[in-house]
Amino acid sequence: MKKNSFNYDELISCAEGKLFGAGNAKLPLPPMLMFDRITEIFQDKGEFKKGLIKAELDIKKSMWFFDCHFKDDPVMPGCLGLDAMWQLVGFFLGWTGEPGKGRALGVNSVKFTGEVLKKFEKAIYEVHIKRILKKEGTAVGLANGILSVENKIIYTAENLKVGLFKS
Repeated sequence: MKKNSFNYDELISCAEGKLFGAGNAKLPLPPMLMFDRITEIFQDKGEFKKGLIKAELDIKKSMWFFDCHFKDDPVMPGCLGLDAMWQLVGFFLGWTGEPGKGRALGVNSVKFTGEVLKKFEKAIYEVHIKRILKKEGTAVGLANGILSVENKIIYTAENLKVGLFKS
């Protein structure tokens, strides 16, 4: 039976290459790991019934990016929220048993309608898997994602694309 949630220590185990085995999907280590826990992961749920993964990032005033982006105007860079969604798609592929090293391949559309600021407590990610394409030792996941704070969607991404490559 597959686990349907992962705590911070388990995410670090994934980043160290221990969760899915040598040569397979990894998460980045902090400070680039952009979530603290995966609260839900399912293969048959989500908007497209092909997979759903939800994760949370605890917002701490001391986070590294607040001091450098932008001076006297601290905000989480939008690219880090986008990267978190790619990280989650790659994790999903590894969790389903697909082999190989993960790489972000692109995204069709990203929209920012708000910001992640120091005053918020938590950012919540939700990624809906649209499909997984498999060909000659490669698996590519396509997904849509959102980032919310205080029950308000502030980032949306359509057709996030992540590949796992054996070589």
